[in-house]
Amino acid sequence: MKNFPRVGKYKVKNKEKYVGDLHECHYRSSWEFRYMKYLDARPSVLEWGSENIVIPYYNPVEKKTRRYFVDFYVKVVSKSGQIKKYIVEIKPHSQCLPPKKPKRNTNKYRNALKAYVRNQCKWKAAKKYAEKRDWEFIVLTEKELGIR
Repeated sequence: MKNFPRVGKYKVKNKEKYVGDLHECHYRSSWEFRYMKYLDARPSVLEWGSENIVIPYYNPVEKKTRRYFVDFYVKVVSKSGQIKKYIVEIKPHSQCLPPKKPKRNTNKYRNALKAYVRNQCKWKAAKKYAEKRDWEFIVLTEKELGIR
């Protein structure tokens, strides 16, 4: 695959499927860019949006309520004709697991632990948000995206 910038603006091809401001469709990683191309091209994707769902969550590390901008909203139709809605986060698999505790308590470990706790809190709030709407929250990693 061609190398793409890590951040940029995605030019939506199937504008009728995009939910949100077409001028504000930004990707923050090459993985997000790849997923946007997938959503834009798939006939089974009825609509999709990028960072258009905002969910409040409590961050216990900061002891504050924050806003979580979920990477994607997606509405699809299955082969059987069933319509499903998802909210989707794109993350490296390594960030889905708690960091391994080193022998010394380093800044790198503390930051990784804070990021893990923050993600878990975001994802708990996203699951609750999705369940209330009969949607599904999923985290896609390099494994599901076919990136090795």
